Amino acid sequence: MSILAVIPARYASTRLPGKPLVPLGGVPLVLRVLEGLRKCRVDRIVVATDHDIIRGVVREAGGEVMMTPEDLASGGDRVAWVAREISDASVVLNVQVDDPFVGPDMIDPLVAKLQEDPSLSLALLAKKIENPREVEDPNIVKMVFDARMRALYFSRSPIPYPRNPREAVWYKHIGPYAYRREFLLHFASWEPTPLERVESLEMLRILERGYPIGCVAVERDTLEIDTPEDVELCEAYLRERES
Repeated sequence: MSILAVIPARYASTRLPGKPLVPLGGVPLVLRVLEGLRKCRVDRIVVATDHDIIRGVVREAGGEVMMTPEDLASGGDRVAWVAREISDASVVLNVQVDDPFVGPDMIDPLVAKLQEDPSLSLALLAKKIENPREVEDPNIVKMVFDARMRALYFSRSPIPYPRNPREAVWYKHIGPYAYRREFLLHFASWEPTPLERVESLEMLRILERGYPIGCVAVERDTLEIDTPEDVELCEAYLRERES
């Protein structure tokens, strides 16, 4: 099983322009992610970008880059574009450039999930919500899964509804995805489905078409960067971790 990790690194960002190049501890975000992936059980890492400066930074650090069309709608589309070009990959990881602390404890279990269960076409991470404010936050994607750790639904609303609050436990979807390559190429060609359009969540396109999604519970949370304030929080975390 050949494992390809793709880091979609689009230069333009509404809230944080040039996000892949934003320094964290003096290291550009895209290189932070690249460093984390080099510690994981992957066979090849490709940064998918639309900008020459990002390409130059990654190549100078010894990384592999593919230039992708500027008009691709999402990071997932960039990952699929690279997957079409690299035909010998059997599993393709989509690892976001705004997740600078990604590591083996998140990547390797996703790959193992697909290796252990041939019926799964996709695996993703589930993290128990510790902060009650995240339950009501529509930017936090909540999820529920069955006893076999297969996804039942994803929502921006609190699920499950806490009719019995003392019994309530919430999980959120975080971090990277692991696809079987052929499934990713099919998925990228599908039109959005009704529930996906309502919630604006791509994972619902898969569930609505009847495909199982494997979930892997993890203990560590991600620290994603979308705003300058997020950068400050991650800088503080990095200083604490290094001390």
